[in-house]
Amino acid sequence: MSTSRISKKDTDAGRRTDTEHPSGARQSPIDGHGTTRSAHRTAITAEMLAALARPPVGRILSLQDRGGDVFRGEAHAHVPRIYGGQALGQSLAAAGRTVDPGRHVHSLHGHFVHPGRSDAPVDYYVERLRDGGSFSTRHVRAVQNDRTIFLATASFQRPEDGLEHQTPVSAPAAPPDMLPRFEESLSPEELRGAVWLVPLLTGTGVDFRFPEEYPRLANQRGEARPPRQRAWIRTAERLGDDRFVHAAGFAYCSDLFLLSAALPPHARHVETPGLQLASLDHTVWWHAPFHADEWHLYEQHGYRMSGGRGISRGYLFDQDGTLVASTTQEGLLRFRE
Repeated sequence: MSTSRISKKDTDAGRRTDTEHPSGARQSPIDGHGTTRSAHRTAITAEMLAALARPPVGRILSLQDRGGDVFRGEAHAHVPRIYGGQALGQSLAAAGRTVDPGRHVHSLHGHFVHPGRSDAPVDYYVERLRDGGSFSTRHVRAVQNDRTIFLATASFQRPEDGLEHQTPVSAPAAPPDMLPRFEESLSPEELRGAVWLVPLLTGTGVDFRFPEEYPRLANQRGEARPPRQRAWIRTAERLGDDRFVHAAGFAYCSDLFLLSAALPPHARHVETPGLQLASLDHTVWWHAPFHADEWHLYEQHGYRMSGGRGISRGYLFDQDGTLVASTTQEGLLRFRE
């Protein structure tokens, strides 16, 4: 069995020079909640946002082995609640430490049970459910301060060939290198109201650029939009060359913006007064190997909203249009007037 799926060498690669929900009912740094008082007092500028320190994804995914298939992770972020992608990425990192490295993750199914805090470590207890001829299955329980905050099941498969087809990219998108950083694309008025970007950037180590207007901006103007959004994403630092590290890197990235894709038709966004938001469950499927520290187009569709819940699906494409991963997330989106 592997004991070093994510190694010190893999996670100490340097940060780029051009760096750009767990849940329960909570204020979410993912979508701009948890804003600090100092952020409200400080004038928001593109230069100030660009200079914010980002969480080190490699260190976040590098877990301490506590023995007995228990692994400890830290947030390395200065926000009150841990980003949902941290629980996803660290759960997968823990599971992978108990699996033959010749088997590759193809799915991760997670349930957010309680919100987690960034000022305390999280211990991941891995149960080896099955090692068959083709697949290995692991169950992971994330515990913080003696309380289970997240549950996950991960499945790994030995490589094999088979029939292939895929859904295509919905429409051509401007290449990421031709797009400005998000904060540089905002109008002066939008920038003045961009306090929500401070906890987003300081709480998540993900770069993002939008090929179209981010629907949240239209919603803030009171305008409805279809329940679709697209962003080029990548980790904000290099992750080395290990395939599994990059799979965990995308698990970390995959939570970004996804649930909010259900809100645009209602001309509301995650800071609309009266919103109670909480991620409930999240699934990732990997279809092909890729580098999470390179730009990929993340298409998100919030295809249903009812009963105080929304559900979104996501497709991740590389720059050649190959579908390399898919996601689904359901969450609480309850409005109290």
